[in-house]
Amino acid sequence: MNKNIRILAVILTAALILVASGCAVRTGTDENKENTDKITVGIIQYAEHIALDSAREGFIDSLKDNGYIEGENIIYDLQNAQGDQSNLSTISDRFIGNKVDMVLAIATRAAQAIAGKTTEIPILATAITDFEDARLVDSNEAPGKNVTGTSDMNPIKEQIDLLVKLVPDAKTVGVIYTSSEPNSVVQAKVAKEAIENLGLTYTEVTVTNTNDVQQATQSLVDQCDAIYIPTDNILASAMPTVYGVTAETKTAVICGETGMVSNGGLATLGINYYDLGYQTGEMAVRVLKGESQPAEMPIQTPAEYDFAINGTIAEEFGIAIPADLQKYVFEMGASGQ
Repeated sequence: MNKNIRILAVILTAALILVASGCAVRTGTDENKENTDKITVGIIQYAEHIALDSAREGFIDSLKDNGYIEGENIIYDLQNAQGDQSNLSTISDRFIGNKVDMVLAIATRAAQAIAGKTTEIPILATAITDFEDARLVDSNEAPGKNVTGTSDMNPIKEQIDLLVKLVPDAKTVGVIYTSSEPNSVVQAKVAKEAIENLGLTYTEVTVTNTNDVQQATQSLVDQCDAIYIPTDNILASAMPTVYGVTAETKTAVICGETGMVSNGGLATLGINYYDLGYQTGEMAVRVLKGESQPAEMPIQTPAEYDFAINGTIAEEFGIAIPADLQKYVFEMGASGQ
């Protein structure tokens, strides 16, 4: 009798284990099914400043307006490398390990990091001056790979024309940029040609990190009458430092984008990065719906550019704003967007 009871107990215990195991498997399957119902987009952002943040917000809003609602049918994995190359590599590995469905790469280095690790995951990129020059695509017209997106190439010639209009007595124009940022190097070359074509003298200084900015700017203001800064991640983050130096000499700074003007520059005719991100999102929607693939989607450029003039700086520096530009004036601290 005792033997039979022991056998029965063993059988009942085994049955309970099987039932419990079966429940666990079913629960896991349901959870996995729930997760696979949602698209996962990994967002890898090189650094944190107004322009790149705005591009990210525009992208997410674009997808939302096209029916991709966060938490309902799409999940975003937001990762910011804070300007650190090793962080870019770690984030890229994370996205590949998690098998995300798509990646949004914001800025050249972010795109290069993830593109160097996968040829399978669709990558939409933005805030990149020249995809072809950055070796992210075969050509801007026919990418040919798993990467496409939007260029933030500035109307540099028109920006230099704006500098001359606001500072008509300028004879020497200084340019400051980050020597290791491909976007900035490309723009500096274009700016040099535009400046010299106007019969002005060109001079430049470069930086490698934010710690260099104050000394570099101080060196530049001693050599020039006005400054041009292209879209540059390090300089965008350090515009308050630039302003701290230029305010002493009242040296006007024309910038590559509006966020830099808000933080201490004088003016720009530049890109609205929110709109650029939104435009990138519209491209992403076509990929998510299976209507197209990155390899066959040409790199897009901004539909239009915006003037932005910092009225606080203009008044402080004694710079007169022409009547036809008055409607673009905003006070320091406003984004103008």
